[in-house]
Amino acid sequence: MNPDPCASWHDEPMSDLLDELDAWIDANWDPDLTVRAWWERLGLAGWAAPSLPAHAFGRDVSRNEAIAIAKRIAERGALNAPGGLGMLLAAPTIATHGTPEQIEQYVKPIVTGAQGWCQLFSEPGAGSDLAGLGTRAVRDGEEWIVNGQKVWTSSGHLSDMGMLIARTDPDVPKHNGISWFAFDMHQPGVDVRPLREMTGRALFNEVFLSDARVPDRALVGGLHNGWAVANTTLAYERSGLGAGAGAPMAAAIAGTIAGDLDKRAGDFVKGERRGGGGGGAMTAGAQRIFTEMAKRTGRITDPVVRQKLMKLHTLGEIGRYTTLRQKALRAKGQDIPGAGNIAKLSMSEIVRQSRDLGLEIAGAAGTLHAYDSDHRRVLDDATGNPFLGVLTEMALFAQAPPIYGGTDQVQRNILGERVLGLPKEPNNDRTMSWSELPKNG
Repeated sequence: MNPDPCASWHDEPMSDLLDELDAWIDANWDPDLTVRAWWERLGLAGWAAPSLPAHAFGRDVSRNEAIAIAKRIAERGALNAPGGLGMLLAAPTIATHGTPEQIEQYVKPIVTGAQGWCQLFSEPGAGSDLAGLGTRAVRDGEEWIVNGQKVWTSSGHLSDMGMLIARTDPDVPKHNGISWFAFDMHQPGVDVRPLREMTGRALFNEVFLSDARVPDRALVGGLHNGWAVANTTLAYERSGLGAGAGAPMAAAIAGTIAGDLDKRAGDFVKGERRGGGGGGAMTAGAQRIFTEMAKRTGRITDPVVRQKLMKLHTLGEIGRYTTLRQKALRAKGQDIPGAGNIAKLSMSEIVRQSRDLGLEIAGAAGTLHAYDSDHRRVLDDATGNPFLGVLTEMALFAQAPPIYGGTDQVQRNILGERVLGLPKEPNNDRTMSWSELPKNG
């Protein structure tokens, strides 16, 4: 019996695709190329973002096939595709809603790694209620003048461009007066400030926009139609973060700010990292760490620890098979309603389980944490445990995934209302103009 229930319908085309990729790598990979030159070859050939449509520098392949392509690039010893929110969110959103000119202008620099992107969505008073955002964009001829504040902006300090949603009409219901812009971060009036987390890192930022400008041609998806475009972005975010993710990404950072583009591509190959940030990626990495730590501490024979390791493995496999099931249904023109929301909830559960199991294995040492590279070396030497810093950082960070990308509560509301058809709580936000609604904060 074939152990893979999906093998009968994906093995042969996948084999042909990987053979084509192997031949292309043989002809094109050169570790002495700059990162910029290599990523340009990879992106323009459609291998950097193969799940994008062919008209948007992709190859129209499924997500699982895209993951297999990324893994094969890594296996062949070549530098993998650029990562970041440009690839995960901006490129597929613009490919869906943008004009051919916008795809050429914005998607091409993403797939070739020339530009890094961030997401200018959340605000201090508009997080879970994202449609309540107050950042304003006011037309001034062929431009829009933008004023407001964004927060929890991942990699904002390394970004050339931003996915900006702003209110372009305050006198209609809040979901109707929003527009989605491709926003230039390199301009006066953009102030990016890091937000240091309890892990010791500053992955997130707050961004202040003061009379910043964006051209009308950068408006994606139509005026006042930004809520529909933003929901496309959020759908890609949830599926990308969810269980079953985990393709390798390059250690080099996309865009002009990090300074990696003109470095030798081969120097980054050994630094390949797991991508996606999702539960699938976290499970794969965490299980290896937990298993090794359990062996070192003698906890590997503890039946409770073994049971929890298997629970993590099972959750990861459910996510992987759900992704395969979704692929099979889409091939028939069908879908799993709410699949992205389910994946996001699964990822949240995985990181909670990982946090609890990791700290259980670490014992009292789990109360120790290093907040910079020098202290991490000291902690490794003091404990003799090179995995402890990774484990404690994961445990501290585990509080974030159930919040970012839409809270667990928001995901359940979406599933209840849009998938199960349960009634919404009564409110006026669909009929009353945004300017008349009570404001948070």
